[in-house]
Amino acid sequence: MSDYRQRAENVLRRIDQLASISEDSMGITRTFGTGAFLRGSALIQQWMLSIGLQTRTDSIGNVRGRLECANIDAKTFVLASHMDTVVNAGKFDGPLGIIMSLNLIEQIIQSDKPLPFHIELIAFSDEEGLRFHTTYLGSKVVAGSFDSELLTKRDTSGATLAEVISEMGGSTINLAEDAIAPENWLGYFEIHIEQGPVLYERNVPVAVVLGIAGQKRIDVTFQGMAGHAGTVPMTMRQDALCAASEFVLAVEQLAANQPNLVATVGKLNVTNAASNVIPGEVNCSLDVRSNDGALLNHTYQALQDVCESIGWKRSVETTWTLVQETAPVACDANLNATLAQSILDSGYSLIELVSGAGHDAVPISNVAPVTMLFVRCFKGISHNPLENVELNDVAAALQVGDTFLTQLIDQYTS
Repeated sequence: MSDYRQRAENVLRRIDQLASISEDSMGITRTFGTGAFLRGSALIQQWMLSIGLQTRTDSIGNVRGRLECANIDAKTFVLASHMDTVVNAGKFDGPLGIIMSLNLIEQIIQSDKPLPFHIELIAFSDEEGLRFHTTYLGSKVVAGSFDSELLTKRDTSGATLAEVISEMGGSTINLAEDAIAPENWLGYFEIHIEQGPVLYERNVPVAVVLGIAGQKRIDVTFQGMAGHAGTVPMTMRQDALCAASEFVLAVEQLAANQPNLVATVGKLNVTNAASNVIPGEVNCSLDVRSNDGALLNHTYQALQDVCESIGWKRSVETTWTLVQETAPVACDANLNATLAQSILDSGYSLIELVSGAGHDAVPISNVAPVTMLFVRCFKGISHNPLENVELNDVAAALQVGDTFLTQLIDQYTS
């Protein structure tokens, strides 16, 4: 019988090893294409090689390890997560899924059980979108949905995505060749921390993900008139910050009264801010998410109408720009049923959740059936150095993962 606690200790040891590689000595930051990112990538590739996987780094910087079955025409089942981070990140978001999957595949290799399909482990290069403000770069290449127009996007230093890919040793002309064709996919499995408090509050180690919320990200600008704070009467002002503030509270109120919806204004920038100047221009972000596509679209339009109404009332011009959108994703019913049964067979309560956070499963879902396993994290904290996962929960997730892959292998062998 497998010693899941010992295996979990090995996983956490590697988590700490990878976390020690960072652009910032005071925290964990591995941005796509940086020196720290490349050192982390090399370490993951070394781990893949150590268990006997056929390993390569593709043109977008994904690290890929492959375990082939005897039938060269068999389809491929992918286990994956991402290796990039946000600034001052926790150490589990992304890497936990990679390193746990590495452990699961190592058990399959050691069992010497014949495989009915190929298995590929992928450490995606860029899910967070930190450097070029474009999410899912790595998984979009694998899914065959990478937009070549992104190659001209520039980071804050002025470097283009194409230049960074070249510096990493990749080739922009070979990106399309790195996709797995839709007809060659068997399925996709991603292990990830929940990034929410449900499992923590219920004291349950794992959950099945039913689907991933769709999201719309909007850039909003309020253009008023700057003026002297001491000389312009209150009734004659075109205060852009007051307009933005009213909008922020309207967003909160609308979302609070609507179940199955979240909306966030996460950034607010006052141009030429000064204590004695009436704000003349304010720019803010808006993030709206729901797993109900109709509700998401309705809310988007409602908030745009609210924005325009506030601008009209306050004599402030508004600019509304849709920056990014993804549709809600439903995980595959058959894979989810197998994963759910694996949780029950492993002796744990079954909880089904919708993910409010985006994952690489989103672009992959366009070409393959996907399933996800959430692992409990401390108080649901993520994108934060306090991010933490307990040893026993890693052990539980490994047990579920073993059972899931064994059942999947048996299904396709019989």
